[in-house]
Amino acid sequence: MASEFQRQKVAGVFHAMDADGNGYLEESDFETLTARWVGIRGWQPGTEDHDRMRAIMMGWWSAVAALSDADHDDKVSLDELMTVVDKLPEIDDAVYATAEAMFDVVDQNGDDRIALAEHQQVVQAWKGSADGVEEVFGKLDTNGDGQLSREEFRELWAGFWIGDDPKSPSQWVFGPY
Repeated sequence: MASEFQRQKVAGVFHAMDADGNGYLEESDFETLTARWVGIRGWQPGTEDHDRMRAIMMGWWSAVAALSDADHDDKVSLDELMTVVDKLPEIDDAVYATAEAMFDVVDQNGDDRIALAEHQQVVQAWKGSADGVEEVFGKLDTNGDGQLSREEFRELWAGFWIGDDPKSPSQWVFGPY
């Protein structure tokens, strides 16, 4: 069973992803998230980057719905999502695979590093605001080189979704909540 801390941090992401604010994640919310991402990056429909981002985001929706939508109403409540969060430690390979896909999308210039500006974009896309990202980026940058390596990001991503340590830098992967 997820701890209160885990529920709090996942709830922050849940509410940010609930683009229409109706208390549920639905396919339309993931379409909105896709539109935010491609809008920030300026990717036009039909381009490889646009299509890849849409495939990732809609793949997430498919996975979330398949794993969480217990009553099959095409919407996922926070409680339904938390049942999946409880199972994530058992399927950590899927969490790491998601981290890899996200890293590739966030690393806009393809230098195998995520700079502050790139991280601000990802938080902007997820939450609709990048407020506070500058303050927490240093906490994420565990080796202090001013960027997030693939391995740093992978561990931070997994730590956010699987971890239960309020002192872990992974709690800031989606910015302040």
